[in-house]
Amino acid sequence: MKTQQENKNNFLFRLASRFLKYLLLFVFGLAITFVIYSIVGLGGVTQMLLPVIADLLAKLTILLICLFATAIIFESLLKK
Repeated sequence: MKTQQENKNNFLFRLASRFLKYLLLFVFGLAITFVIYSIVGLGGVTQMLLPVIADLLAKLTILLICLFATAIIFESLLKK
């Protein structure tokens, strides 16, 4: 059952929080995948994919920071 505390934040902040959750799950899944690849002996695949994934993670992290900043600005403007 939802309480009033859960609906206190605006939609943009809840979206940014959900995006953060899925980004952290993605990073955790990648860590597990890389460990399994290195155990099985597919270290070359990991080295090949690492620059692409690092670039993707950097862009997603910047997007997340901008989304949180926008949510914080909107939240502060609406609370006046």
